[in-house]
Amino acid sequence: MDTAAHATPVWMTAESRERLQKELDGLKAAPAPTGDAGVTHASRILELVRILRTAEVGSKPDDGLVEPGMKVTVRFDGEQTVQAFLLGSRELLADSGIELDVYSPSSPLGAAINGKYAGDTAEFVSPSGRTVQVAILAAVPFTGV
Repeated sequence: MDTAAHATPVWMTAESRERLQKELDGLKAAPAPTGDAGVTHASRILELVRILRTAEVGSKPDDGLVEPGMKVTVRFDGEQTVQAFLLGSRELLADSGIELDVYSPSSPLGAAINGKYAGDTAEFVSPSGRTVQVAILAAVPFTGV
């Protein structure tokens, strides 16, 4: 069975896709190392191929829906401070110069808010085992800044 055909799409900017494609091209062009380095080299190639095959590139609609590719602003447990982050993959911002926290859609927070709208609340269990409530204040398309 081809698992790439059933993989969850990975949202990314066009710049991120281009950067990952350049990395893949460079790895494919380089001589394969031997030993453990060769295994790591081959694993990275497979990982990049999987990511690029499932890439969803472009902007999301500005409809307040929390989904990968959105910059989400939340408030935790009634705190006064708010936090903004990208719902997506950390790897997609690596070496981009963008300093924004990133939460995976499969993280406890990401899974709790994915599919909800600005104005909704959600609960999740933190890694420490504490149940945390979060209010979604905004969800806007990530523009790279």
